[in-house]
Amino acid sequence: MEQLYQPVETNECSKLEKLEIELLLEGIYRHYGLDFRNYNFSSVRRRIWHRIQLEKLTSVTSLLDRVLREPQMMDKLFSDLSINVTEMFRDPDFFKAFRMRVAPVLKEVPIIRIWHAGCSTGEEAYSMAILLHEEGLLKKAKIYATDMNERVIMKAKLGRFPLNKMQGYTSNYVASGGKQAFSEYYKVVSEEVEFHPFLRENIIFAQHNLVTDSSFNEFHVIICRNVMIYFDRDLQDRVHHLMFESLAPSGFLGLGNRESISYTKFNQFYQEIDSNEKIYQKMKL
Repeated sequence: MEQLYQPVETNECSKLEKLEIELLLEGIYRHYGLDFRNYNFSSVRRRIWHRIQLEKLTSVTSLLDRVLREPQMMDKLFSDLSINVTEMFRDPDFFKAFRMRVAPVLKEVPIIRIWHAGCSTGEEAYSMAILLHEEGLLKKAKIYATDMNERVIMKAKLGRFPLNKMQGYTSNYVASGGKQAFSEYYKVVSEEVEFHPFLRENIIFAQHNLVTDSSFNEFHVIICRNVMIYFDRDLQDRVHHLMFESLAPSGFLGLGNRESISYTKFNQFYQEIDSNEKIYQKMKL
């Protein structure tokens, strides 16, 4: 669990500190084109102070000065603000529900396009590739795995993950309804495992920012799990609009267990497939 820091002097955000943070985020947007202005404020604040303390600075304004003048400092803060929490078959019940309720429908689709938005280092995209392989769907599927952070995308393309995480990943795989030994999908290379190339052949990793970029295809499935919890309501609405416009009629939307479409204006255009695992299907208009 990562250690995030609050400002030393108080846990309350003063009007001056709030202004400083707003100026920092505005400066980042204007100078670097990276837009964190509509991210959840308390989450952004914690991560900013985490960086301030690591750099032994004294204020948000002092960090702003370093960020605007030193691209290397922006790289550090960008990594802090980019949320990269993932694992293979994360929340196994979601993948089990997908296998049981979505995969049978996809068998009737001639070419399947799936978008993993906010894919981080790619674990869930590889998990989907394994699931599709076991359901006989991988050869006719294209998985588009995107993230705003180019560094994690480059790592995802390698298909290599720490060996010491495989025990937990194996447990997730089994709980998700996996049909064979998980170890058959990778080989051990030193302290890492490398997933077999056939899983990567149908995955396209690319940089895409949900905040600023537009739709780039029509998809039968969009998976965007535990990403929008870091956005404020306005940004959540914009991203829901993007996903709705990107989803084919009768396409499926998968959200995180703390997310929902119930408060959005698109609620009436989806039917609930699994209320616990937040899987929805876009209705034909």
